[in-house]
Amino acid sequence: MNNFLLCLGMGLFTLVFLCLYRGIFGPGILNRIAAISAIGTKTLVILLIMGFIYNRVDMFVDISMVYALLNFIGTITAAKYLEIGGEI
Repeated sequence: MNNFLLCLGMGLFTLVFLCLYRGIFGPGILNRIAAISAIGTKTLVILLIMGFIYNRVDMFVDISMVYALLNFIGTITAAKYLEIGGEI
């Protein structure tokens, strides 16, 4: 079970780098915001997988919830900034 979770975590870690590439070299600002949000979501899942590996799911769920809230607030802030006409 741990080997499966480790392989799953490494696969998600690879996908984070693909999203990071999209976030840096994306064609538009909305694509970059979506890529950064996807990185946050994948990181959240990686944290939960770490919780299963270390048998401390309760602690990692709490950390993941805070991380998800920060990711959501960051995405909403960037979208609101673009809505009022801000240039990045």
